[in-house]
Amino acid sequence: MNSRLVTAAIALPVLIASIVYPPLKLLFVVIAAAAVLVGLYEFWLLARRVGAKPDVVVGYAATAALLVAFFYNELLLVIPIVLALVIAALAAEMLRGAPFDKMILSVGSTVLGVLYVALLGGHMLAVRTGFDQPAPGHPDSLSVSTHLLSFFFLVLMGSDTGAYYTGRALGRHKLAPGISPGKTWEGAAGGMFASLLMAAVAHYWFFPELSLPAALGLAAVMNVLGVVGDLTESALKRGAKAKDAAQILPGHGGFLDRLDSLLFNAPVLYYFALFYFR
Repeated sequence: MNSRLVTAAIALPVLIASIVYPPLKLLFVVIAAAAVLVGLYEFWLLARRVGAKPDVVVGYAATAALLVAFFYNELLLVIPIVLALVIAALAAEMLRGAPFDKMILSVGSTVLGVLYVALLGGHMLAVRTGFDQPAPGHPDSLSVSTHLLSFFFLVLMGSDTGAYYTGRALGRHKLAPGISPGKTWEGAAGGMFASLLMAAVAHYWFFPELSLPAALGLAAVMNVLGVVGDLTESALKRGAKAKDAAQILPGHGGFLDRLDSLLFNAPVLYYFALFYFR
């Protein structure tokens, strides 16, 4: 068994248990927060490869504040936290003193890292803690957050798997050869089909409260954003001349390599649920 499968065989059961087993709700929060923190560190590693000097103290302080705000679903605090981040990052870089030739690059990497990884990814915590009520009409059922997160990962993993195997079997036309030569339009179509199939499975299997049209529409949006997120992270690595963001997960690269499609979709899931279930 290769290292990729071994890593998945260890990580997936833990992730699934943290989603579907109510007493382990906080375990999911810990996993999500740890992934954000490590993913942010990996982003800054890429930034350093192009000459930036991100301020990790300011960045991690803002990240901690954002994660607390998401955990308690106090999203009105996000704007002042981001404002404080920008001011603090600029002031800290100025106080370092000359030379200032890398100031724009360094401050930009500090702020962008927090916005890209922590602000987007932190919405996973808000989904987990903000929709903890039973599904509508089913007081004895698992919480809405359990259904949402199960749907989320089922669709994204289905999309990745469908795209991978369809691309390998039928891929002929490159999707974005200048960014990720291995991706094809045929693989993208296979990923879209798989994501829609998984959405339908989720609706009929455990999530009837989410109508089939809504499930299919959400899955289609998630699939497109997942591809865009994947390509975006690939472009960041290409710009930094790195094959992977890191080598923390055997066979999978770094955490950022696993979060790429999730980051763009986490806010979509949260705000969709906020509109649909409230």
